[in-house]
Order: sequence, then structure tokens, then C-alpha cells
Amino acid sequence: MNRCHDLLIAGGGPAGLATALHAARAGLDAVVAEPRPAPVDKACGEGLMPGAVRALGALGLNVPGLPITGIRYVQGPLRAQAEFREGPGLGARRTGLHGALHQAVVDAGVPVLPLRVGEVEQDGTGVTVPGTGLRAKWLVAADGLHSPLRRSLGLDMRSATAPRYGLRRHYAVAPWSSYVEVHWGPHGEAYVTPLGPELVGVALLTSRRAPYSAQFAAFPELAARLPESAAVTSVRGAGPLRQRSRTRCHGRVLLVGDAAGYIDALTGEGVSLALSAAEALVRNVHRGTPGRYEDDWSRVTRRHRLLTELLVRTRRHATLAPLIVPAATRLPRVFAAAVNALA
Repeated sequence: MNRCHDLLIAGGGPAGLATALHAARAGLDAVVAEPRPAPVDKACGEGLMPGAVRALGALGLNVPGLPITGIRYVQGPLRAQAEFREGPGLGARRTGLHGALHQAVVDAGVPVLPLRVGEVEQDGTGVTVPGTGLRAKWLVAADGLHSPLRRSLGLDMRSATAPRYGLRRHYAVAPWSSYVEVHWGPHGEAYVTPLGPELVGVALLTSRRAPYSAQFAAFPELAARLPESAAVTSVRGAGPLRQRSRTRCHGRVLLVGDAAGYIDALTGEGVSLALSAAEALVRNVHRGTPGRYEDDWSRVTRRHRLLTELLVRTRRHATLAPLIVPAATRLPRVFAAAVNALA
């Protein structure tokens, strides 16, 4: 008879690897299925909020990068900034974050198998992956924004809103600020994150379908600071960003990370929420209360979902969008409260 694991985690990104680490700490028998070799790169703003830094620290991880002291909004001559009150964030290359998580999982003795999980068979006591011999009491779908498992289970929900996309590139330029700068343009935002002594990352979030160079030209101040000759990585893209799932619990399948649903990268909370949800998922499986995970996921993500939804809707409104940065400038305490509510 094939071995039956406690958890089979489909997807070895930050959400899946954090789930594996929490499972190992709880004494659960876990295995990760991830076909891509580590470290895995992806289009990402690479700015970890203080909550994510604390969560990684609690897991005993030391991720290389530069401290981030706060968030700064930029629109033409206007500047609005707020410092983090509960410790710094971290500008960290996605490969550095993934490499640290992957090594910690290996060190914890959790197997990482070079397999892709696309479809599963469920019964009353567990989940089987056909053709692999893998079986577990619970399957964790941590297979990303466009989760094949979410789709195969019929959990995808269509979004009526205009899609937004992300594009990312790196430049060999010394950071000019310890803040994550969010530059607001006519069709989207440019996130500038300090990553190293001579490295910054730029992530563009936009509803406009156009090449990176055309998108970047809409931010002339940044284009002057970051010439094409300073680019050291190719452009990576992701999207559509908004993804919805009918539920986080479907029989013996539990969804975590981007697979569980995603609104937008505008507030930069993706990794932080993934780490918090991973902990909640494992806690409920360990306690024998997996049905409570849906409520815990809702509680952990509620503030983020409300604030992000508000910002995205305002961003889409032609009259209101140009007022976001002026309002943050005029109401610095409100802006600081909003930034730290998500930190």
C-alpha cells in the first residue's frame, strides 16, 4: 500500500514552502510537488512588508536584501510618504526569498518532488494524484495565480472588471531611497524597490497592454534615472492579476497563496498574506478543524481585501484616480494609517 501523507502540497512557491515549514514544525508528514528547479523567479514587486519580515523571522529564515523604511507615493512634483511603525520591510530578490524558503524546507526533511499536480481524485479519507502513487489526507493547492487545481475543481470565478497586469525589470543603479516608491502614471503605477547596493527593481502595474518600454516611457522621471543601458534582467510579466475562487476549502483540498484568490498587487501584501494563510491552514489541519480555515483565511485577509479593492476601484475611475496622491499629500496621517494597517 502506498504511503499516505498528512499533506501533499502542490506548488513550491512561497505559500507552498511556508505551508511545508509550518507542517514540519507541527509534526505533520508533508511532501511538496514542484516541477521547477529552485530558485524560482517570477514577476514580483520584491518589496516585503514588515509583516512578511516578521513571519519569515518566526520561521528562522534570513533572506538577503535591503531594509525598507516605508512607502512613498510620487505623482509629478507631489510626494506623500509614511514610515513603517512596527519595524522595517525588506527589498529582496524573488530568487533570494525562494532560495531561502526552499533550503529551509529541505533542511526540515520535507521531500520536494519534481512533479506537477494537475488533477486529483478525492474520497472520504484523502486525495490521490493519478499515475504518481501519491496520496495524502489533505491536498494543499498552492499552485499560483492561475491555479490549474482551482480550475480543475470548478472553483474559478469570472471577473467583470478590466484586467490588470504586472511587468518587472532590474537596473544596476544605486537606490536613491530606502522607501518603496510608487510612481502614479496615467495608465498604471511603477514600483521602485531598493534591492542591493547597486540594484533596484521596477514593477509596473497596468491595465494597458503594451511592451515594457512603452509603459515605462509614461514615467519620464524614472526613465531618466534608469536608462535602458542600466537594465540587467529581461522583462517578466504576470496577469491578469485579479483571480477569484468560490471557496478556500473544497472537500479535502485547501487553497493557499495566490491560488486562494487575488485582487491586485497594488498594496504589496501578497507574500505577507501567503505566509499568514499558510500558518492558519496548518494550524487547523493539525487541530482537526480544517473547516475553520475558510473563516480564518477571511479574517487574515479581510483588511487587505477591503483596502486593496477600494484603491483599485478608485484607480479605475477616470475622475478620482488623479486625486489619490494629492489626497495622500493633504492627509498625511490618514495615509500613514493606511500604510501601517497593511504593514
